[in-house]
Amino acid sequence: MKQRVSAYDVANLAKVSQSTVSRVLNNYPYVKKETKERVHAAISELGFSPDEIARSLANKKTNTIGLIVEDLSNPFYAETAHIILREAQKKDYEVIIIDAETDEDSFERAISSLIRKRVDGIIVACIRKDNKKIGEYSAEGLPIILYNRKIEGNGSIQNIEVDNRAGAKIAVNHLIDLKHERIAYISGPVIYSTFNDRLKGYKEALEENKIAFDHNIVYQGVISYEKVFDFSIGLIRNENPPTAFFASTDYIALAIMDAAARSGLHIPYDISIIGFDDINIASNPFIGLSTISQQKEKMAPLALKKLISLIEDKDDKKDSVSVILSPKLVLRKSTGFNKFRLIKRGD
Repeated sequence: MKQRVSAYDVANLAKVSQSTVSRVLNNYPYVKKETKERVHAAISELGFSPDEIARSLANKKTNTIGLIVEDLSNPFYAETAHIILREAQKKDYEVIIIDAETDEDSFERAISSLIRKRVDGIIVACIRKDNKKIGEYSAEGLPIILYNRKIEGNGSIQNIEVDNRAGAKIAVNHLIDLKHERIAYISGPVIYSTFNDRLKGYKEALEENKIAFDHNIVYQGVISYEKVFDFSIGLIRNENPPTAFFASTDYIALAIMDAAARSGLHIPYDISIIGFDDINIASNPFIGLSTISQQKEKMAPLALKKLISLIEDKDDKKDSVSVILSPKLVLRKSTGFNKFRLIKRGD
């Protein structure tokens, strides 16, 4: 049987790198004419036509997608990125990951970088709810899926997310069922749709249970372990501390648990803490964080599936614009009855 020719063989014969072979086959604009000629001559001489190159030549596809996230140190995005990478490999796609800020300039640089790399489409998990640029790219025909995010006032861009408002209400109602009334909420800024919706759910749960909203026990600033830790310490050591915390991410919840432990509190006997995401470490028996699951094992593959559908079947663009997954309450050992309420009222 004749041995299959590889891109390495083409590069070796043309005396160029494999990446140069890829750029030539994908009509990359900044390749010298003589280099292109050498590569095409080598392809012709070797009879090189693997499936992925044939598709690229016929459809101008690179079988590469982009994934834009804000912070890969956040376990939720690290874990879901891993799922997307794994699933993309099964479908013969490569993934380029860019860790970007959410302001429009940073987002613009990230998108432009991926376009220069000729990606076939992009999954965006790093965007503010008022971003205007993304609509322009989508209108120009770039396949885009929003992941764990949505844009206000633009219903034409497909997005995958959990029902964040409902998830927050489930979390807060769980704490209220455990006789907690002074429930702190620790979150990121509401410029992100996820945090905005979770704040709404928090407020709605309080209102429906006739509990007054207290802005003094709410944090909506920059998410960093140190800032969350310091704010939580301040609340815990206050004269009127909360008996429970609702953290809008599990990463935030871990910082609150740290603050509670260093303050000499026992979880959940002295204080209850519930998160949102269900990252892998939450199930660790030494942590046992109660949380709201985003069903990342469903969400991440679905985002990839819908993006590939956009790439390969453009007529599918207007179908199922928004996919909302149902949140699930995952009970572990970080939430329990409010002992102060039980002692005071004998409930």
